[in-house]
Amino acid sequence: MSIRARRQRERAERERLIVTAARELAEAEGWEAVTTRRLAERVEYSQPVLYSHFTGKDAIVAAVAVEGFTELAAKVRAARKSRRGAQRSLAAVAAAYVAFADQRPALYDAMFNQAVSLPFATPEAPAALHAAFDELRQVVRPMAAGDDEGVLTEVLWSGLHGLVTLTRGGRLPREHHEQRLALLLNRFSR
Repeated sequence: MSIRARRQRERAERERLIVTAARELAEAEGWEAVTTRRLAERVEYSQPVLYSHFTGKDAIVAAVAVEGFTELAAKVRAARKSRRGAQRSLAAVAAAYVAFADQRPALYDAMFNQAVSLPFATPEAPAALHAAFDELRQVVRPMAAGDDEGVLTEVLWSGLHGLVTLTRGGRLPREHHEQRLALLLNRFSR
């Protein structure tokens, strides 16, 4: 193994360590608690080492968000493939999306609620963002019936995100969540 390959591997391992520490700290205490100083203490590297990998907290949150989109795409893909028929696939995908947001609140916040400098809905967006969107598009495709598939996917995603966000924020009572989700999917699939 060359010295260069070892250094690249060590750099990637440090980045992985920083991102993991940020996720763990955010899950435990919220994103407000994630600072470069606290991360440096957790990973046992100096702040300048963190800054040699990331330009600051926003860049770390963006790296966490990209990881989140990779994980979301995998969850949605598994849900979509677990059911036969358009309606059942749609219901499975919606349930997987909501479960993902509920089980990983800080990760979901990094993906959708924290200020990050990721380009969304553009060709320049990271592959993980495209993968997550494309998985939702797969479940929408059979229901498009002449509608713009991409726009219809955005509507589904917006509906799911709105239900998740408003319920988590206490704006909508949790006890009616399943009813709301069923109504969305029923109206959506007409």
